[in-house]
Amino acid sequence: MVKNTLLQVWPIPAFDDNYIWCIHDGHSALVVDPGDATPVLQYLSDQKLTLKGILITHHHADHTGGILQLLAALDPKVPVYGPATIDIPGRTHALMEGDKIEIAAPRITFSVNEVPGHTLSHIAYFANMQANVVEPMLFCGDTLFASGCGRLFEGTPTQMTQSLAKFAALPKNTLVYCTHEYTLSNIRFALAVEPNNINLITWAETAAALRQQHLPTLPTTIGQELQVNPFMRCDQAEVIAVAKNISGEKDLPTPAHVLAVIRAWKDRF
Repeated sequence: MVKNTLLQVWPIPAFDDNYIWCIHDGHSALVVDPGDATPVLQYLSDQKLTLKGILITHHHADHTGGILQLLAALDPKVPVYGPATIDIPGRTHALMEGDKIEIAAPRITFSVNEVPGHTLSHIAYFANMQANVVEPMLFCGDTLFASGCGRLFEGTPTQMTQSLAKFAALPKNTLVYCTHEYTLSNIRFALAVEPNNINLITWAETAAALRQQHLPTLPTTIGQELQVNPFMRCDQAEVIAVAKNISGEKDLPTPAHVLAVIRAWKDRF
């Protein structure tokens, strides 16, 4: 049987709500943020895939914890790509803003964006305009979630706003592969911010139906997030108004000021 040469992207569930994304062509595979080696090894074995690379977005253990075990179990020469500005065990290729990585098998090229906010050294991987990629793809770790964004563990609201602006500038059909199934809880908060957002109300019904069937709500798209994600809508009148109301501030002069208010609200929501 001839396998499909178009790239497949498959979510390997891990822990309570993580997805380890596997990008493959039916033969060769990359994995993104393998916090746990065991489900990755099982999936690669079941699908008869050869691991050719590991992509890391940030240093948190639920994204890096399986790297060394994968290398030990499969091939210690497998390249491990990750952010340059922090030490990640097993990393072989240190990446910064504007870097490109070209991988021969599966055949794909990524450009790298530095997207601080959740962590200071967070990066994202973007693939576009390739024969075997039907739509642009973004692997964004914990910076952007469906209808939400990552907690600001290390970065500032300004940094997160700038990082999300980089994503907002991508093609609207870009498929967004986040690394957690946080969508339903994010939607509950988003509806508190924008209860009259028709796109969000429709998305809430769709997402709930997917989860009732134990299906992922991901990938989302950049276009979708611009319509339903309050953290990407900090320039919209309704979001600004509710942020002013929550904070008691008469003036929130920039989207970063708005994001700071609604992110703090989400943290205690």
